[in-house]
Amino acid sequence: MGWQMNYAIVGCGLIGKKRLAGLPSGSKLVVACDTNLSRAEELVNLAQTGRAVSDFKIAVTDPQVDAIVVATINSALAEVASAAICAGKHIIVEKPAGISVQQIDELIVLEKRHGVCVRVGFNHRFHPAFIKAREIFASGVMGELMFIRARYGHGGRIGYDKEWRADPKLSGGGELIDQGIHLIDLAGWFLGEFKQVDGHAATYFWKMPVDDNAFLSLRTAKNQTAWLHVSCTEWKNLFSFEIYGRHTKLAIEGLGGSYGVEKLFHYQMRPEMGIPGTRVYEFPGADESWKIEMTKFEEDVQSKRTPDAGLAEARTALQIVETIYEKSGFKTL
Repeated sequence: MGWQMNYAIVGCGLIGKKRLAGLPSGSKLVVACDTNLSRAEELVNLAQTGRAVSDFKIAVTDPQVDAIVVATINSALAEVASAAICAGKHIIVEKPAGISVQQIDELIVLEKRHGVCVRVGFNHRFHPAFIKAREIFASGVMGELMFIRARYGHGGRIGYDKEWRADPKLSGGGELIDQGIHLIDLAGWFLGEFKQVDGHAATYFWKMPVDDNAFLSLRTAKNQTAWLHVSCTEWKNLFSFEIYGRHTKLAIEGLGGSYGVEKLFHYQMRPEMGIPGTRVYEFPGADESWKIEMTKFEEDVQSKRTPDAGLAEARTALQIVETIYEKSGFKTL
């Protein structure tokens, strides 16, 4: 018999459904929890197993549960994660894992005290183009990295400024803490620690007290730069992530669905320079990043290893978010 884990999923919206669909073979849902009980019942019906509850404290203390998926709105992430850790459960908590660095610091203390595994949901690391890009990066053909240029954005929808993401008490911020934290995490994954943080967040279009655009310039101790722009006034959904080495450029375009077919362009400089050698990888299939990430989480638990995207990485990314918000005059919680 293979490795199996019993889960509680707290937060049964779109992401909760993605996590359910991504459960590794043999693992199963035991408890679905949502403040809207009908959504929890819907998840149970999809899983054809488990029970529905509306109180997360019941879910995290269930003796049959081995691990918790925390997929709530941002303001509830840390509270539910804290309760789960204190109950001795392993957890995968969606990014940003909290709405302040202080909340993350408190979770780190609890994680160490209770000796559980905590992975943060940075699923973009597990898109096939990024898996291939890391493989190329690790091979050494790129040479030393120089800079990263990345853009990520969508166009919102009617009523977007009335949703929970537009309320700083519920979201902790706007586009920067939402899609921006993915770009920050990915940039740091390749370049390492950023010593200098510059940029600003702004609200140009949506009538809401959080940002709809953010522009960042992040620099390492070696002056390597990540130049990032995130937007919810993009109108046509867009994802573009370019990695420049001394000998190679890697360009990732699209994430599937409305963002376009996911592609990786590998441009390799020739000794005589000029037009580089080019190879294009296309990944037209369904988004498997959620499933791959869940498998990694179970491997973390089984081998008692520290996740490669855990609370430390979430804290690093959220500290940059906080710094930009403070520079821009947005209140942080």
